[in-house]
Amino acid sequence: MNNPFLQPYHTLHDTTPFQQIRIEDYEPAVREGMRLEDEEIQQITGNPEEPTFQNTILALEHAGKALDRVTTVLFNLLSAETCDALEEIAEKLTPALSEHANNISLNEQLFARVKAVYDKRESLQLTPEERRLLEKSYDGFVRNGANLSEEDKATFRKLSMELSSLTLKFSQNHLKETNGYELVLHTEDELAGLPESAIEAAAHTAHEKGKEGCWVITLQAPSYVPFMKYSDKRELRKTLYMAYNTQCCHDNEFNNLKIVEQLVNLRMELAQLLGFKNYAEYVLKKRMAEHSENVYKLLNDLLEAYTPTARQEVEEIRALARELEGEDFELMPWDFSYYAEKLKNRKFSLDEEALRPYFELSRVKAGVFGLATRLYGITFKENKEIPVYHPDVQAYEVFDRDGSFLAVLYTDFHPREGKRSGAWMTSYKEQWIDDNGCNSRPHVSVTMNFTKATKDKPALLTFSEVNTFLHEFGHALHGMFANTRFQSMSGTNVYWDFVELPSQIMENFAIEKEFLNTFACHYQTGEPIPQELIQRIVDASNFNVAYACLRQLSFGFLDMAWYTRQSKFEGDVKAYEKEAWQRTQLLPQPKDTCMSVQFGHIMSGGYSAGYYSYKWAEVLDADAFSVFKETGIFNQDTARSFRENILSKGGTEHPMTLYKRFRGQEPTIEALLKRNGIK
Repeated sequence: MNNPFLQPYHTLHDTTPFQQIRIEDYEPAVREGMRLEDEEIQQITGNPEEPTFQNTILALEHAGKALDRVTTVLFNLLSAETCDALEEIAEKLTPALSEHANNISLNEQLFARVKAVYDKRESLQLTPEERRLLEKSYDGFVRNGANLSEEDKATFRKLSMELSSLTLKFSQNHLKETNGYELVLHTEDELAGLPESAIEAAAHTAHEKGKEGCWVITLQAPSYVPFMKYSDKRELRKTLYMAYNTQCCHDNEFNNLKIVEQLVNLRMELAQLLGFKNYAEYVLKKRMAEHSENVYKLLNDLLEAYTPTARQEVEEIRALARELEGEDFELMPWDFSYYAEKLKNRKFSLDEEALRPYFELSRVKAGVFGLATRLYGITFKENKEIPVYHPDVQAYEVFDRDGSFLAVLYTDFHPREGKRSGAWMTSYKEQWIDDNGCNSRPHVSVTMNFTKATKDKPALLTFSEVNTFLHEFGHALHGMFANTRFQSMSGTNVYWDFVELPSQIMENFAIEKEFLNTFACHYQTGEPIPQELIQRIVDASNFNVAYACLRQLSFGFLDMAWYTRQSKFEGDVKAYEKEAWQRTQLLPQPKDTCMSVQFGHIMSGGYSAGYYSYKWAEVLDADAFSVFKETGIFNQDTARSFRENILSKGGTEHPMTLYKRFRGQEPTIEALLKRNGIK
């Protein structure tokens, strides 16, 4: 069978041979992968010897590599480079994959062997990492229904299969709604207020879509965000805002209202089947937060601390809008970014567009890579021999301080129709150490949706996009520095409310003068970014910080409202959403808008009952970065400690243990309040 997934890759570092993979390779490779894993499981359960860590837990850890190889590529490309044919394959295979996973987690003989090893764990003289793997394996079975009755196991299978199909459908609907909308502008008058970069990008998009002589605005961030921030045309801003915020609410095949209801009810039912009050309790048992009360305490403490400042921020923007438009002007959500930008310019003389020429993508990349070199001694070398899945993608070999190979890094920066919105890091291969002591290094990818180059200009980033790059690169470092024995605990395989610490700590560098001075030069003249402009960036770094905090809190409260439910939801999704986050809203809420139907993080992306993690990790990152501030932001001893105690350890120990080993104490909210100027 000439299927690249089913034979050795024979590529540099065993990287995925994307150029050899055909659409028709996926299904047979997945089905063969499932068959091989079934055989591996059968070998474990059929072993006549007494269950041991070696013949059961370790054998289970090593099972399924062939299946993992193909599903990793399939599901990564569903986000980064999809097409109708790939989506059809995913829809077809998802129920089979769900059933396959259930067949393993609900296998009584397999669980009996795992439990036998777990029950004698105190006498096994396991290393801390082995002990952690054993506990994780046992808990994984219990949390996936192994202790249920036969009748309840059948229910668990049904629920989990429905969930896997619905989450895929939710994501596909959102992508199709996003790609299906365009605001076509026919006259130059409609471009009033837009910066040259946005006009060029809109003309470029129109050209790509065969609409010569027009300008096209889309719902993708590099198009949507500048239009909302700069367009003088209020009615067009309203049109675009409503298009964005009513996605998946329309009376068509991409409506997600019913799917939201089904997803939250299925998750509640699944959690209650396993003996939990609600889905949040089920999720939080394996999080630093531990239970809902701690999540609500964090959200409410932040709400109380930031609301007075947030109200002042909104009032200041409303006052400016009325000064410009008249005393009877009502500030609406589609006005906020527009007048906020004007206020920022007035207060700090800081126009994001004026910064773009200093943030040309290749220089930003050199700056971010250079930061990693300065902190950790690692270096990056592009290698065009490594296959990529799209011409936009670049592949790098990453080398450690001693010159040894560390990882492969793929970068994928720009929007396209086959790519979902947002920014994320993922792995095409994770790290592990085999039985012979060979350290198998990871292949990591960062995927973003940054402003594209036009025919006249290279890709010039906004300051916000520089922040996003640093954030995702922080996740990439977590993956690349992985140095654990077991794949299932390496890299970003950590508690969900810890996973954002390595990413968010990197964002702190964006407003450090010493860092900006290393790369920010004008793309035409080569002149370094003026020091007074850097100072304005620093001065403006807390502009609207409280409003932004309340926005994140609104998502956290919404998430918890959906997943702390203990009874079936049969109401109005839009009304429920507005009630859930009411305390965080400082502007009128148009009645037809709805976030839940496009909120992939909590509906289809792994953050269900976990969106609070961003604020949880922000407390951690502010506290952790204070060490860098005390010792010097490029201090290599501090960086070495962060690498050794946080980035390389994966999920081998409890995250608070790792954090305290780096920081010397538990985190407090004080560093965040101080950084944001709230205290």
